[in-house]
Amino acid sequence: MFGKNRILKPKKGDGSKLDIQEIFSTFQGECLFTGYNSIFIRLGGCNLACSFCDTEFDNFKEMELSEIFAEIDNLTKINGEKQPELAVITGGEPFRQAIRKLCEELLKKGFLVQIETNGTLFQDLPNEVKIICSPKNVDGKYHPIRPDLLEKISAFKFLISAKDSKYSTVPEVGQSQFNIPVYLQPIDEYNQELNQKNHEKTLELAKQSGARVSLQTHKIWGIR
Repeated sequence: MFGKNRILKPKKGDGSKLDIQEIFSTFQGECLFTGYNSIFIRLGGCNLACSFCDTEFDNFKEMELSEIFAEIDNLTKINGEKQPELAVITGGEPFRQAIRKLCEELLKKGFLVQIETNGTLFQDLPNEVKIICSPKNVDGKYHPIRPDLLEKISAFKFLISAKDSKYSTVPEVGQSQFNIPVYLQPIDEYNQELNQKNHEKTLELAKQSGARVSLQTHKIWGIR
C-alpha cells in the first residue's frame, strides 16, 4: 500500500459480518509467535496510511462468520493437515471492526488467538486473546497507548529505520508501566543497502535498550 490506501473510520456492527481481505494458511513470521503454524485472517481497511506499509488490505469483501469458518476449515482439509495452533487477526487495523465474536469462536475451536494492532483503537476482547501492538509515529511523534488497551498488550513491536528519524529510536508509550516485552523490527525498504543499515540500527538499539529483535522471517522462508 505504501501510504496510498484509503483511511477508513471504525465500522459499526455486531461482528456477525466482517470485511475480509484474505484468509490463508502460513507460519507466523514475526515477533512473539514466530514459527507457529497459523491461519491468518486479514481484515480489510485501516485508519492509518503508512508510507512503508507493504500489505494489501483495501480489496476486501464482506463475509458472514459462518463463511469465514468454512474457509478456515477448508484450508486444513485440502491437504489433510492438522488445524494450525495459532489464528492471527491482522489487517489493515483489526480493531476497526467488531471482532469479539470472531475471537470468541476461534477460542472455542481451540486456537491461540493473536491480534496485530497499531494501538490507536480498542474494544474489549476475551482475556485469552494475545495483543501485539506495533505503534506508528503519527504527526511526527508516538502517542501514549490508551490505558484500557495498554494493560492487555502481550508485546510491543517497534519498526526501525536508519534513515527516517521518526523510526530511529525506541519510544516510551507506556510499556515500562507493565513491563511489557519490546521487539524491534527493521523496516523492509526493498533495497539491500538500506535494509542492511536498518538491520544494523535495529541491533544497535536492541543492545542499548535490552529489547528483543524481530525479523520478517516469512520473507526469508519465501512464504506469505
